Amino acid sequence: MGDCEQCMVRKLSALNVLKGEEIKSISGCKVTKRIKRGEVVFKEGDMLNGVYCISSGVCKLTKLTEKGKDQVVKLVIKGELLGQRSVIINQTANLTATALNDMEVCFIPKQEILQDLLKNNEFSFSVLKRMATDLKEAEIAIVNMAQKSVRKRLADIILYLHNNFGVDESNYLKVPLSRDDFASIVGTATESVIRTLSQFKKEGLIKTSGKKIQILNYDELELME
Repeated sequence: MGDCEQCMVRKLSALNVLKGEEIKSISGCKVTKRIKRGEVVFKEGDMLNGVYCISSGVCKLTKLTEKGKDQVVKLVIKGELLGQRSVIINQTANLTATALNDMEVCFIPKQEILQDLLKNNEFSFSVLKRMATDLKEAEIAIVNMAQKSVRKRLADIILYLHNNFGVDESNYLKVPLSRDDFASIVGTATESVIRTLSQFKKEGLIKTSGKKIQILNYDELELME
């Protein structure tokens, strides 16, 4: 990766409010890392020494349940920061970050981020707004889990993947999730996801190829109840 001042991805993140010497300092100390699909960026319980700015790729954040299963909490895309909450409160990571496809991230040391948070009120507020948005999304997810049917929740996540990550050259969703991941996000059993996807196929809403899903009827999925 080159100079942070010229980085288009930075403009999508909370780092976009940093200017001049602040961004030059980050550019001088950051380390670019390439992470292959399936590799872990950091694990729940790790003490993080900095934050990660996603330059490309997608990762999932998961929480280990009492039953030993990984619960998908969020999907994170380019322009977002990973680990800022743990760095700010100086505690171990509460979640595990795993690459869903090949990723490129910029690691920014903890001391650099804390220094900018203390000196730049606009940056602090920007990071705070991102964290507040995460909390709001978590609250909405809890309400949806209680009020929406499995069919509706599964349709919503398929549309979310389409709208946020796009499709490949064959029109399949660019980010293929396992059936277990779908079940974790939707909040149901894997068998229920498999059964519901099969129903969607019979209804002509989607088609599948292995883990890959292609939307055939976007409008009907959107109107799902």
